[in-house]
Amino acid sequence: MTPPPGERPIAVTPPPADLPKLDTGSFLTPPHMEGREPVRVALLLPLGASQSNVRAVAEALANAGQMALFENGNADILLMPKDTRGTEAGAAAAAEEALREGAEIILGPLFAHSVSAVAPLAEARGVPVIAFSTDSNVAGGNTYLLSFLPEDSVTRVIDYAGLQSYETFAAFLPQTAYGERVRAAFLQALSARALQIDRVETYPADAQAMFDPARRLARYDERRAALRAEKARLEEAGDTAALKRLEGRDTIGDVPFDAVLLAAGGTELKSAAPLLPYFDIDPRKVKFLGTGLWDDPATRLEPAVQGGWYAAPPRAARDAFSARYRSYFGETPPLIASLSYDAVSLTSALARAPGKDDFTREALLIEDGFAGVDGIFRFLPDGTNERGLAVFEVQSSGPVLIDPAPASFRPRAF
Repeated sequence: MTPPPGERPIAVTPPPADLPKLDTGSFLTPPHMEGREPVRVALLLPLGASQSNVRAVAEALANAGQMALFENGNADILLMPKDTRGTEAGAAAAAEEALREGAEIILGPLFAHSVSAVAPLAEARGVPVIAFSTDSNVAGGNTYLLSFLPEDSVTRVIDYAGLQSYETFAAFLPQTAYGERVRAAFLQALSARALQIDRVETYPADAQAMFDPARRLARYDERRAALRAEKARLEEAGDTAALKRLEGRDTIGDVPFDAVLLAAGGTELKSAAPLLPYFDIDPRKVKFLGTGLWDDPATRLEPAVQGGWYAAPPRAARDAFSARYRSYFGETPPLIASLSYDAVSLTSALARAPGKDDFTREALLIEDGFAGVDGIFRFLPDGTNERGLAVFEVQSSGPVLIDPAPASFRPRAF
């Protein structure tokens, strides 16, 4: 059901339209704004970072931000890109320069240590920061995170699995800060829905060291011992037919959970996921669940997670954004590029008139939130965010939508 006008999120992404040719050569040159008082928006990115991959991501974020400015057509926005160099000191210097130049809002930086350097400077001037870091420790005060937080994807997929009658859950998580955040979100989601937790096993980064945690998660030794005991009983009973049915099996009995969460993606998923079937956790009996890290084209190539579920932003608006980005720049943007696009679109939507205080806490914390490239989102009082995510099933041909993202944060009317 479409929510009534007063309950719809503010659309920060314009509908696709026939657009004139984009002059990419002028991206880092602010438009001439003679005779007007612009709304000054700083965009802090590690454009001069020492790592080439970081520079590539920063360039994509800059491109997406300029693309949003062009497509939104708000002539009063002055976007001021600043190079943080990917360092704490560089971020502080960039923020100080932007604030001297009259920035009314800061978009970025990308890294948590850079956000920590920028936040107090902006706070002292009453300027909000909409950062792209995924570290919730740097959120709060006048700093808000627009990034994709693991808590959202974990909560959404657990909620959906619970509605599909999965009752007992386990998790196989990395021994990292990300893994700890997923663990906390996983346990909280289960508790909130009165679902059962079987156990959580964690593994170190070394692929070889993943074997023992996977073996423990599968109760492999106990189930193998149970198989030996059953074979001995059948031999004593002379039941050759039953013994024949057990040939080729390593274990007997099922694991005591019907769903398992894997918080891995990319090459780590390729190492971790196959270990579960290897130790007789049967994907036909146990539903494999993923985090937002599964939102990667490579996930479909991992046989162990075929049929598994994960939560991620809806694809329609993102695919349209990617297509437009490719038409402008000749390459596919990284997933994170949409954050810059939505951040600039958000400032354009809130900048109703030059000279007004458009970026107040009340404006940013609007209950109905905003609608962007990656669906609806809203900022929470603690500076983190909530997103309306869809649920997808992994198939060899690509992700298949099985539960659409919500169109509103308001409870559904029945």
